[in-house]
Amino acid sequence: MPRDSSGRRRAVKPEGGQEIFDVVNNLVKFGIPVMGGHIGLNPQRVLSLGGFRMIGKTEEQAKKLIEDAKALQEAGGAFAIVIEMVPASVAKAVTESVKIPTICIGAGPHCDGQILVIHDILGLTERPPSFAKKYVDLASIIRDAVTKYVSEVRNGEFPSTEYYKDIKS
Repeated sequence: MPRDSSGRRRAVKPEGGQEIFDVVNNLVKFGIPVMGGHIGLNPQRVLSLGGFRMIGKTEEQAKKLIEDAKALQEAGGAFAIVIEMVPASVAKAVTESVKIPTICIGAGPHCDGQILVIHDILGLTERPPSFAKKYVDLASIIRDAVTKYVSEVRNGEFPSTEYYKDIKS
């Protein structure tokens, strides 16, 4: 991913395929790095899609995903494409149809890279997607820590003298 002069990574990642071709093309013309489109399930469009669901289960949907990926590549400068919640075989076909890297999220092992949402893998999401693996349950650890803190404040145990300073007499 491109970096700016301070070394930070900077790019935009619009959602969509063929319908955002002109947007991607214009962003690239203005020197703005574009991580292709986010194809398959578009989280920001989930309400208009009818909820979180797999995209690309039909032959027609699969062909559209491939066409979307090719259009994003042809937009002239997208450096990668995110493919979310599509059948693994479709993600593989998309990956094989383009020269730029593909990044999967819930779309199987056949992409060039993998991504998950940090809140999902840390156990902070109440109802994570079915494809997200939870590596730790930080939600319960955080709840326990906050409960203990509140209890100590209410009981006058916190702050104790080791956690504050005062004027010496």
